[in-house]
Amino acid sequence: MNERRLIPTAAVAGAVVLGLTALSACSSSDAADHRSGDKLNVVASFYPMQFLAERIGGSHVSVSTLTKPGVEPHDLELSPRQIGGLSDADYILYLKGIQPAVDDAIKLSESEHTVDAAKLTTLEDHGTEAGGEEHGHEHEGEEPGADPHIWLDPVKYAEAAKGVGKSLEKTDPDHAADYRKNTDALVKELGALDTAYEKGLKSTATRTFITTHSAFGYLAERYGLTQEGIAGIDPEAEPSPARISALHSIAEKKKVTTVFFETLASDKTAKTVARDTGLRTDVLDPLEGITDKSKGDDYIEVMRSNLAALEKALGAK
Repeated sequence: MNERRLIPTAAVAGAVVLGLTALSACSSSDAADHRSGDKLNVVASFYPMQFLAERIGGSHVSVSTLTKPGVEPHDLELSPRQIGGLSDADYILYLKGIQPAVDDAIKLSESEHTVDAAKLTTLEDHGTEAGGEEHGHEHEGEEPGADPHIWLDPVKYAEAAKGVGKSLEKTDPDHAADYRKNTDALVKELGALDTAYEKGLKSTATRTFITTHSAFGYLAERYGLTQEGIAGIDPEAEPSPARISALHSIAEKKKVTTVFFETLASDKTAKTVARDTGLRTDVLDPLEGITDKSKGDDYIEVMRSNLAALEKALGAK
C-alpha cells in the first residue's frame, strides 16, 4: 500500500473548526457579493477538476485549486485555511476517492453546491491485470475496485463535463446560457480528442503498454489496449523480482517496447524495469497536475502528447 500522509478525521475536524472560525467574519458577506454580480467562488480539488471548472465557468467564475502545481494529489495535506475556505465557496468540484483529505474535509464542511465528479459518470473496476494478479491503483476511502481516473478517458471526461455544466446552471441560473455554450464547446473538443485516439491507436504492432502508475485503465479499455502496471498502487514502489520476471515475459510475448513513467513521480522504478527488460522509457502523463515539465499547457495538449507517446510505443501504423 502506498503510505500516504493522511490527516486523521479528528485532525480534519479540528482544522475545520479553526478554518471556519478564521473565515466566518467574512464568509456570509463574501458569498452574498459573489451571488450579487461578482464571479462565482469555485474551489476545485485538483487539476482535472480545475480544468473543467475554468473551461465551463469561463468569465463567470474565479477558480482556486486545493492542489498546487507539482504536488502529488494523493499525498495532499490541507491547511486549516484551505479547509475553512471550503465553507466560503459558492461551488466545490472534486472527485471522491482520489484525495482522502479532501473527501474528509468536504464531508465535515457540509458545504452547499458540492459536486462529486465520480457521480457524473459510471466508475468501473480495473483492479486485476492479465494473469489474475492485482496491479490496480486503489485509493483510501473509495469503493473497493472503483477506479477514479475517469479524466483519462475523453468520453467519460465529457460525461463529467456535461454534469458540471448542468450543476453550474443550477447554481448560477443568471449565466446558464453561457455555461451551456461553454460545456458544448468543451464536449466537442473532447469528442475530437476521442476521435484522434481512436484513429491513432486503431492499428498498432502491439496493444500492450507497461506503466509505473496504473492510472490508465479507462483509456486502455476505451481504445482496446492492455495496461500492465509495474507495482500498481505506488508509482515509486520497487517491484518484486517475480513481477520483473513477469513483465519480462509479457514484454517479449506482446512485443512491448516502452516502460512509461509520469511527471510528478520519480522515474527510478521505470528505469530499473527498462534496464532489466531491455526496453526504453518515456512519459505517459496521468494529468494530475500541470507543471513546467508537462508536455503541454493544458489537459487537451497533454492528452495529445500522451497519444503521440502511445503511438510511438505501440508502433502505430
